[in-house]
Amino acid sequence: MPIIHGESDAQLAVTAAQAGAAVVRELYGRRLARREKAAGDFATAADLAAERAILDVLRAARPDDAVTAEESGDTGAAGARRRWLVDPLCGTLNYAAQTMLVGVNVALRAGAEVTAAATADPFSGEVFWTDGTRALVRRDGGDAELTPAAGSALVDVNLDPPYPNAPGFRPALLLADPGFAERFRPRVVSSTLAVAWVAAGRRAAYVTDGHLADSVHFAAGIALCRAAGCTVTGLDGEPPYTGAGGLVAAADAETHAALLDLVNRQARRGS
Repeated sequence: MPIIHGESDAQLAVTAAQAGAAVVRELYGRRLARREKAAGDFATAADLAAERAILDVLRAARPDDAVTAEESGDTGAAGARRRWLVDPLCGTLNYAAQTMLVGVNVALRAGAEVTAAATADPFSGEVFWTDGTRALVRRDGGDAELTPAAGSALVDVNLDPPYPNAPGFRPALLLADPGFAERFRPRVVSSTLAVAWVAAGRRAAYVTDGHLADSVHFAAGIALCRAAGCTVTGLDGEPPYTGAGGLVAAADAETHAALLDLVNRQARRGS
């Protein structure tokens, strides 16, 4: 675990995520100004303030690192080996509707690998984190190992666009497949907090479409799942960030195989 300026990268990710989560928690329930983005998407003043808090922590400790942040974009050298990926409030629509299902994601990509990451839940106070080897949850000042489990049969599916693999894959059609209903129970949290829940054993799996390379939304959750020993691939079964893209993160190989078979069956029907 690299240690620079007195704090390891993993602990810095935790500190930064906690700083963002504190802002999100403080501003919850207030009437917040919105900044429109793409159609149906917006940022609130909480997104912006949480991102500033996170960046203040990272820049103070790692001034030479590059950053990609959801609201402020890229800073630092374009080809930097070390790049922080920051999603200050994942679940903005939930948050704006006063629904406490959001996450704060901070991850460090060093070279080709995410070597440190944290996902904070502002309302439970939990922080799911990894140093690239271990996956843990910090709760009430103590850390406990994350243990994936598929027994719930709960599968969280991201229904938000874009769908780059359509018509071969459409998440809503996955939920409508009789084979899915025979084995799994769908959940739609609409926050990548649910990816961390796969690592923690609170979800059997998570499925999404999308191009996820250097994704501020998904980098932390994918790193957590991999460190926890989950089976994690793209929609085509290839390693994450390659091939068709998308994500199938499952608590175990059996659950992953069943979901991948459903995805492949849909692809065959759509071709």
